[in-house]
Amino acid sequence: MKHFFIFKLLEKTMKLLNTKNLAALSLTAAMGMASTSAMALAFPDFQVDEGSVPGGTVANVFTADKITGNYVEIATFDPAGTFDVSIQWQAGQFVANDGTLPVVTQLGSFGPGGYGLYALFQGSGTFATVGSVTTFNFASGSLGLYLDPSQNTTFTAPATGNVAWTTGNTGDDILIGTGSILSGAGTLNPTLSTCVPGAGINCGSFGTTSSFELTNAGKLYFISPDPFHNLVFNSGQLNSFVPVGTQEINGSMDAIFGQRTVPEPTTVALMGLGLLGLGLRRRKA
Repeated sequence: MKHFFIFKLLEKTMKLLNTKNLAALSLTAAMGMASTSAMALAFPDFQVDEGSVPGGTVANVFTADKITGNYVEIATFDPAGTFDVSIQWQAGQFVANDGTLPVVTQLGSFGPGGYGLYALFQGSGTFATVGSVTTFNFASGSLGLYLDPSQNTTFTAPATGNVAWTTGNTGDDILIGTGSILSGAGTLNPTLSTCVPGAGINCGSFGTTSSFELTNAGKLYFISPDPFHNLVFNSGQLNSFVPVGTQEINGSMDAIFGQRTVPEPTTVALMGLGLLGLGLRRRKA
């Protein structure tokens, strides 16, 4: 069950890319799931120029391949089997070397050079519960990625999942990227061995694949590759909740970039499998 939602997400992503390659990619995915411990997954690199952030940032260009962070989500579940979610995500750290080596940056640091990076997501889809296991499938959604040069933005959660978060002190915030959810899925399973009894931590995971486009300001911050990656893969953990009414959910969520049009479709299959690897590693941590 824990691999099912990842396989379905990967399948949907592959259909978006090239339908006639679906069989070959599905075989690659199955092989990858059978031997993920032996597979060295390569995350696409990107470069950031922190000197482009207004204020006191020091000129600094670095290479990374993943952004880690944490999210708070307001989710509303309808008895008919549909859901709406509104998510606020705060970036915590850039990571390199295929997601294994933290990069020293000015993100979140104290002093005049520090700045923030956050995203706002909204999405909707369907869900179903069989026994104690609930599966989720995204149908649509959108995202915006912002710089917070003064690290002073405030966030107020909406009353329901179909309403955006309210932000304050945004006078100097800069929209640097936008996107739309192409596919996504998740599983909540309180019976998992990783789900801590009484604490409700690590009780499931989810992943989304979204289009991604930089604004003009974003092109000054994300400087390579050029043109920049046009996909963003998000993977996160779910802490325990009951999919009834409106719930506040939190956990960790990471981002990896990729290309929708690539010479080898297998590359995208591997990126889909990366969601599986990230989810399992975060739950074991």
